[in-house]
Parts: sequence; structure tokens; C-alpha cells
Amino acid sequence: MSYAYRVYPRPGDSLTRILATGTFDILHPGHIYFLTQARELGDELFVIVARDSNVTHKPKPIVPEEQRLEMVNALGMVDKALLGSEKDMFEPLKEIRPDIIALGYDQRFDSELLEKELTKRGLPANVVRIPLSKECPLCSTGAIIKEVLKRYG
Repeated sequence: MSYAYRVYPRPGDSLTRILATGTFDILHPGHIYFLTQARELGDELFVIVARDSNVTHKPKPIVPEEQRLEMVNALGMVDKALLGSEKDMFEPLKEIRPDIIALGYDQRFDSELLEKELTKRGLPANVVRIPLSKECPLCSTGAIIKEVLKRYG
């Protein structure tokens, strides 16, 4: 997929652009908390939804990528959601040009290494990790699936 047609104006704007990423499979309160906290970091929230083919660190998504994208785009705190690149996770960042990248508590990125790689690619951004909500016992897809299996086996 080419992102060349998705240019989002930046020069001279004074808005703080936030980027959040994730799979967002079986959308749940943990996702809402994460995106709400990310949105509070700035003025615009862009979200990259992981491609089905790129989810390799956990079971494949249950909900297809286009439907996950549609759900995330429907959320009020999200200004724009788009599917990630199948080849290079940094590709969409060239067009979005975020000021801050918000990571979830469980995302497997080293914040310092990510900041260094972004700077190396000419995409400097601060990386902020959003902590786990202590008020949400079922704030992960895995926890929800386990609870469903426990109740309905």
C-alpha cells in the first residue's frame, strides 16, 4: 500500500499530533482507556491499526483489519485511523509526522530505541507509554477471551 496520497498538512501548524498504534481486536474498555489517554497528550489523534499479516507476536486477529479500522475510526477521540504498512512500520509515519507516539503498557517496543530509530529516519517524536488502567479487570483481549471460555467453555 502506498501512503503517497495521504498527506496530512503539517508545515506551520501549531497542533500537537499524537500517534497511537495497535491491533484493536475485539475492541474493549482497555482500548478506549488507551486511546483516551493518548488523545489527552495533544490536539490530534492518529491511530495506525495493525495489518492482519503483521500480527505475529500473538494469535491472529479475530476481527478482520478493515472492520477493526472502521471501529477505531468511529471512536470520537480519534481524528483519523489508517491501516499500517505491510512492509515498513515507519512508512505511514512519514505522512502523519507525529509529535508524540503513545505506546500501550503491553506494546513490545523499547521507547528509547524507538526514539533513536525515528530520529535516524528524520521523524523525531517523543515516545510516551500509557500505563495499564487499574480500574479495568478485563482490559485485554486475552483476558476477555479467557473469561468467555470460563463462563461459556
